Amino acid sequence: MYLADYHVHTACSPDGHLSMTRMAEEGVRRGLNEICFTDHVETVEWGTVAPRKAPYDWTALQEAYAAARRQLDGRITLKLGIELGEAYLDLDSAGHMMDGAPELDFVIGSVHMSRDADGWFDLFFIADDRDDAYYHAVIDAYLEEALKLARWGRFSVLGHLTLPVRCINEMRHKNISFRPHMAQVEEILRTIIPQGVGIECNTNRGNAPLPDGDVLKLYRQLGGEIITLGSDAHTAEHLGCAIGARQELLRSCGFRYFTTFDRMKPTFQAL
Repeated sequence: MYLADYHVHTACSPDGHLSMTRMAEEGVRRGLNEICFTDHVETVEWGTVAPRKAPYDWTALQEAYAAARRQLDGRITLKLGIELGEAYLDLDSAGHMMDGAPELDFVIGSVHMSRDADGWFDLFFIADDRDDAYYHAVIDAYLEEALKLARWGRFSVLGHLTLPVRCINEMRHKNISFRPHMAQVEEILRTIIPQGVGIECNTNRGNAPLPDGDVLKLYRQLGGEIITLGSDAHTAEHLGCAIGARQELLRSCGFRYFTTFDRMKPTFQAL
C-alpha cells in the first residue's frame, strides 16, 4: 500500500507548528511513502476578507522545503504544494499571486469562510446557538463560493468540499445533513471535472471524511478520477492519520486509484 499524505501544514502556515523537516521525519517514522506540504497561502489577510497588505513572500516556503529535502536525503518522497485559501474573494489577485509562484507540485483550492446577515466569517468560529435553518443557509453560502472557485479552476483539487460538517457538527455538536445541498455539490463537481481538476478526500485527522462516501460516489459516477488523500495535519500527531483506511473507502466508492502530483501533473497510484 502506497501511503501519500497530500494535505500537510507546517510552521510556514499561520496555524502550523513544526518545520517541514520535522514533519518529514515524522512521516518516515510513521511509514509514509510521500508527503506533499500544503501550507496556507491566502489572497487576504489571515482570518479576514481584507486584501493582503503586501504581496506574499515565497522565500520562507522555498527555504524550508529545500532544507527538508537536504535533511531527509531521499528517505521519503517530498513534494511542495500550497493550500490556496479564499481565492474566490479576489480572483484577479489570486491569479497574479499564482503567476508569481515558484514551481509547485500541487495546489489545493479551499474555502474556509461563509457569510450570514452580519457578513463574512471563518467557519471555525461559527455560532453554536442557532437553528437548523441558519446552518443550512451558511452551507448554501459556502457552496456558492466553492462554485465560484470551481469555475476559476486554477488549482489541482478542491479541498474539503464538505468542510461545514467539521465546523458545525464536530465542533458545535450539531446534526446537520449535507443531503439537502447535493444539487449544489453536483453542480460544483460537474464544473471541475471537465477542467481536469479533482477533489481531495480529506481524512479529517481520523474523523468523518470530507467529503463522505455519498459525495465520493457521486463524483466517481460523474466521471471524476483525480482524487488525493490528505490528513489536514497541523501537528505530528495527525500526520498520515487514516490515509490507509480512506484508501479502502475510495475503493468501496468505485475508485481504482488515487492521485499524487509532480509539477502539477497527476500520477495515478493503484488502490
